[in-house]
Amino acid sequence: MPQIATSRPELSRELGASHAAAVVVGTIIGSGIFLVPSEMMQAVGSARLVYLAWIAGGLLSFFGALTYAELGAMKPQAGGEYVYVRDAYGPLAAFLYGWTWFVVAKPASVATVVTGLVRILATFPVFSFFSANVISAPLGVTWGQLVAIAAAILISFLNYLGIKRAGEFQLVFTLLKIAIILGIVLVCFSGAGNVAGRGWSNFASTFAGAKGGIAGFMAALVAALWAYDGWNDLNMVAGEVKRPERNIPIALIAGVAAVGVLYMLMNAAVQYVLPASAIAASPRPASDAVALVMGRMGAGIVSAGMALSMLVTLNGTIMSGARVPFAVARDGYFFRALAQVHPRFHTPSVAIMVQAALSIVLLLLGANFRQLFSLAIFAEWLFYMIAGSTIFVFRRREPYAARPYRMWGYPVVPAVFVAVAAALLCYTFKNDWPNSGYGVLVILAGIPVFAHFARMRRRSVGKND
Repeated sequence: MPQIATSRPELSRELGASHAAAVVVGTIIGSGIFLVPSEMMQAVGSARLVYLAWIAGGLLSFFGALTYAELGAMKPQAGGEYVYVRDAYGPLAAFLYGWTWFVVAKPASVATVVTGLVRILATFPVFSFFSANVISAPLGVTWGQLVAIAAAILISFLNYLGIKRAGEFQLVFTLLKIAIILGIVLVCFSGAGNVAGRGWSNFASTFAGAKGGIAGFMAALVAALWAYDGWNDLNMVAGEVKRPERNIPIALIAGVAAVGVLYMLMNAAVQYVLPASAIAASPRPASDAVALVMGRMGAGIVSAGMALSMLVTLNGTIMSGARVPFAVARDGYFFRALAQVHPRFHTPSVAIMVQAALSIVLLLLGANFRQLFSLAIFAEWLFYMIAGSTIFVFRRREPYAARPYRMWGYPVVPAVFVAVAAALLCYTFKNDWPNSGYGVLVILAGIPVFAHFARMRRRSVGKND
């Protein structure tokens, strides 16, 4: 009786250029643009320096996107940065990247996003019960925590059902998110006629209590970069992008550029309505600006826009995060189950479920997970620097390899990106050395784990031989 050849299911390329661009734009734009203008003004004290920080952060992110565009088009595989680090520096360095993202960075990102979503919803009177306990012992759990867990499970399940469904969700709601931001900008510029103190003169106002100096500007730049963060997530799902040699560069370059324009417009709209001192004093400058123009209804619209924005960011974060442990496991350096692809939905189903479970654990821990997220910031910039530097390795080692997209500005642009990432790494370590030190310990803890799986992999290969 003839045997029927079977092959393991694979991820399917179902994300078009518009979906890929939505992953970039939708993941980047979270709550940051609604909140960081206050932090930036407190740091530098003037509109001009705030814009300089936005421009510097946007250019650095754009330089990173150009670098990743070449890498993604050259190596369009699931895992993104993991693949670049693996091929440039070997399996240990790549594993430590995947380990850090799997254990801390992505689960903490998911937990942070859904916690922020719940906090925004709690500003509506109908959801005021979120702070009440559902369970008091042995572990206190609030209604808000349950809602956050439900949101993480819901979006994880959406991604479980297929990349096409998750991509369509990302595209539709990213377009709605952009429409809300443009609506806020239009309201602030056209409806501020009766608001005292509004106008172009606000752009020349200052905040006397600013931190100031180089330290102040670096703080503002870090806040801007936090708002721009997430542009690298597309490369993690490169294995599911149609025509990646074309669509990845287009999505990265156009997406980051579009976000930069939207951020500048939003910041200008807020400053048109509020002077520098009011922006610095406000925990939610965008909400306050629209509230002055439209009243309480305006503030509610901004809050709803923030909630929607964070839901789309959550989808992009869950989508991209699961591909990293999947790629590591496919190489044989992690639990085999994480490398499974669902036979019907063609998604890394087990990796998605485990990522959701880790996020839920952090959510049940409550405030403690925020420290984990803080220590992951150091690791994030470390791996940005390392992954960005791989372009020099590939250009030197593989000069004749197929490069569907060759980045503009090589070698200056990637060198600037890597150098500034290194500078921010030093700044982060200096200003938050306890959490940065813990971040280093988390990374180093992956070495014995790698040794264990590398040993198992060698045994498996030996048996097959």
